[in-house]
Amino acid sequence: MAPAEKPRKFAGIDFKLWKQKKFFYLTTLCLQRFTSEDAPEVPDGTSDKEHFMIVEAWKHSDFFCRNYILSGLQDDLYNVYSGTKT
Repeated sequence: MAPAEKPRKFAGIDFKLWKQKKFFYLTTLCLQRFTSEDAPEVPDGTSDKEHFMIVEAWKHSDFFCRNYILSGLQDDLYNVYSGTKT
């Protein structure tokens, strides 16, 4: 699979294979860590500006990761899982 090639949409069949392909796709985009890690804790003594930048960068990348996963679902599954909190 080429780095820019998206896996097929998940239709409810063969989840394990789809999951592996989606994880590989997220890896090529450097977003795979957002599937398993929590937001970083900002150390004490960090300026407000740095704190804001760290948190916003995390939220931005987490948003992309979540939506890349959701966009890989067929419409009926997307409607079920799009409102789910992670």
